[in-house]
Amino acid sequence: MKKKLFGLFIFWLLVCIILNFLNNNIKKDKGNIEKYSMQKENIVKQIEELTVENYNYDLINKVKVLYKDTGIIEEKKIDEYIVNVVAAEMPVDFESEALKAQAIVARTYTIYKVTKDKKHNDADICTDSNCCQAWISKEDRFEKWEESKVEKWNKLVSAVNETKGKYITYNGEIINAFFHSNSSGKTEKPEDVWGGSLPYLDVVETSGEENYTSYKSEMVVSKKDFINVLKDKFDSFEIDFENNDCIKIIDYTDSGRIKKIQIGNIIFSGTDIRKYFSLKSTNFSVEIREDDIIFYVLGYGHGVGLSQTGSDALAKNGFTVDEIIKHFYKNIEIHE
Repeated sequence: MKKKLFGLFIFWLLVCIILNFLNNNIKKDKGNIEKYSMQKENIVKQIEELTVENYNYDLINKVKVLYKDTGIIEEKKIDEYIVNVVAAEMPVDFESEALKAQAIVARTYTIYKVTKDKKHNDADICTDSNCCQAWISKEDRFEKWEESKVEKWNKLVSAVNETKGKYITYNGEIINAFFHSNSSGKTEKPEDVWGGSLPYLDVVETSGEENYTSYKSEMVVSKKDFINVLKDKFDSFEIDFENNDCIKIIDYTDSGRIKKIQIGNIIFSGTDIRKYFSLKSTNFSVEIREDDIIFYVLGYGHGVGLSQTGSDALAKNGFTVDEIIKHFYKNIEIHE
């Protein structure tokens, strides 16, 4: 009898232990499910798409945009337009302070174009980077990104929202805020590109730009094509490649770019040679080979004003958005 009671007691004890174990695991699983649900809810909240905040500017609030591909003109709020400009002009993986600098500069450039340098009859500005500044639709930008699309877009929107109301002035007047991709370490004076100086634009040195892919490029041109291109510009052009001085640098700009270069019997400007051979900048050297001419190019763009890679390099070194802008534009004020 005692053995039977003892056996029942052991059985009951085992049942209690098993039930307690199962109950604890159910609670644990329930907790994990709740924790996962909360995490999932937080993720959804984190990737909720941001919108551009409204702001009433004292100069302009809307801009008529001429779309290069379609010829359509659309009126947009200035900061809604600026988000798409920043999306087109600067890589989203650049530092946030660099993106903010780009937003302020693009906004300044836009206001200047609308109020002081309008190029189009029925539109204020266009989406052609060779004429005004680049622009890309949200849909096209999303197609080019492989992942984290909303997060990336939100980073651009934040750059615009966090700088809303800001643009650059000199002596109380809106500036012509030129910008470019990579200065190769030194920016250029506007008079060495287009002629005519601006007091807030000078040669500025920025370290770290050599770390970007836009820093260095090459262009190979056959001797035949080289001659044909220049002869097309000047009928009297001729060159003897046997002459060691057939291509000779005559003068440099203050930033070290080519100002004047003699090729054969003609002296060209560096900006003309850049245009004729689609070089990325006027900071180039030339090598003559048996069948080809090779241009070794440093930097990307005209070199005037804010350098985009320079901005990112400065931001990586702890510069704030205001410090970045004041690095590239001298004696200016940031209007708020």
